[in-house]
This record gives sequence, C-alpha cells and structure tokens, in this order.
Amino acid sequence: MTAKILDGTVLAKKLRADFKTRAEALAARGTRPGLAVILVGEDAASQVYVRNKVNACAQAGFHSEKISYPPEVEPGLVLAKIAELNADPEIHGILVQLPLPRHFDSDAVLKAIAPEKDVDGFHAENVGALMQGNPRFIPCTPYGIMKFFADAGIELKGKEAVVLGRSNIVGKPMAMLLMQASATVTICHSQTRDLLFHTRRADILVAALGRARFVTAEMVKPGAVVIDVGINRLPDGKLCGDVDFGPVSEIAAAITPVPGGVGPMTITMLLANTLEAAERGAH
Repeated sequence: MTAKILDGTVLAKKLRADFKTRAEALAARGTRPGLAVILVGEDAASQVYVRNKVNACAQAGFHSEKISYPPEVEPGLVLAKIAELNADPEIHGILVQLPLPRHFDSDAVLKAIAPEKDVDGFHAENVGALMQGNPRFIPCTPYGIMKFFADAGIELKGKEAVVLGRSNIVGKPMAMLLMQASATVTICHSQTRDLLFHTRRADILVAALGRARFVTAEMVKPGAVVIDVGINRLPDGKLCGDVDFGPVSEIAAAITPVPGGVGPMTITMLLANTLEAAERGAH
C-alpha cells in the first residue's frame, strides 16, 4: 500500500479562490475583510509567518495591516494598540504572532483581543464555545485538518483517533473537533505509558509533538490516515515533520507531507476566520 498524499497546497488554492469570490461580494456591499497582524521582536521564523499571512490577505482581496514593535517594547503600548484595533470597524481579525518576548504575559495579550476579532481562536471565550460544540472561531491548524478530512471524504464517525500532543493551539482543539465528529479520541503526551499501544490502534493519527521523525512505521496501523502537524529543521537545513514520511507512507492509507501539507492550510483557515468575522459584521 502506498498512501494517498493529502496535498495542502492544492486544497489551499481551491479554498482561497472561493474566499476571494466571497471577499469580492462582500466588498461590493461596502465591507472589505480586514486583518491586523502584530509582530513583536525580530524572530526570523515569526517574520516569515507574518509576511506569508500578509501576502495571503493581499492575494485574497483582503485589507491587512502589519504592526511591528522592537523586542524591548513596553507591553502597555501593545495592549493600547489592541484596544484601538478592537474599536476599528475596518479590522475584522486581530492576530498577535507568538511567541512574544519574555517580559510579556502572553495570556493577558490574547485576552485583550475582542473575542469577535480573535481569528486565531485562542481567547478563553472562544475556547469555551468550541468546547460546547458551538464555535465562533476554530483554531486555524485543527480547522485546516478537518478540511482535509472533508475534502478527501474520510469518514470520522466511530473511528479511533489518536492525537499526539496536548497544546492549546493544536492538540486540545483537534481532540474536541474529532470528538464532535463522533470519533473516539485518545490524547497522548510525554507522560503517556505504552505509546505504541495507542498509536497502533489509531485509524486517524495526528502528530503535533515538534519532534523530528518521531512517528515511525512500527507505530502506525496499516491503512491509517496520518496527519503530520510538525515542522522541524534538520542539521542540513531541510524541513521534516514529526512523522518518518517515507516508511510511514508505505503503510498508511493517506498522509500529509511536510512541507506542503498542514502548513498552507493553517494560513488558509486564518483567511477563512477573518472572512467569516467580516461576513458576520456585515449582516
């Protein structure tokens, strides 16, 4: 068996074309979707992510603002800017690029974003809504993964799903979404005993650990769907995921590559959330 490749670049392109059409329809009624991205500091990876988000907005016909601060900026200045953006009717989504410098209280910053503009889905109010099964915004990476399942016609009802990782950004919301789709969900983490027992019975395996090629072929049930959220840089400069792609793709039914899998979908679903926020505001 050779796995079907779930191509995030192709799916993202298809979805973004639809978003552009919806954005044009909204603009014709006087509302242009607007996203503000706040970047604090000079982290190279963060700068790339922000640039990609701003470019994606431009291509989809959205308005975007990039607001940059030096690493030593006082948190009060950033909080004041967030308050200003909360009140700006032309901004429908606000995103603060993480990680923030150490002198920031990240929770306080995320809490300062108005819940109806929290397009990352990290505000406690939005997390609670997701938990109750009535989400306002779904965190972008899990949202993109659910789109993979829908596009490929992968049935989740009654399936055994295992999520490796328990972060607030991916692991926990991913588990919630799978559960709401009627899968039976197990979350594994660094303290899990007998990891092999859990992963080998997974029909759906989502790896979000941040450990290069951690998931080997012996850990995967033949015929499983494997979603690789990880992105790790090897000593030679190449990128790889949390899954040992070559051997695992020989036994899985479907798999996401790295790069070109989950990554393009994460930014795409940020556009989706911003567009949905603008559409709600236009009604």
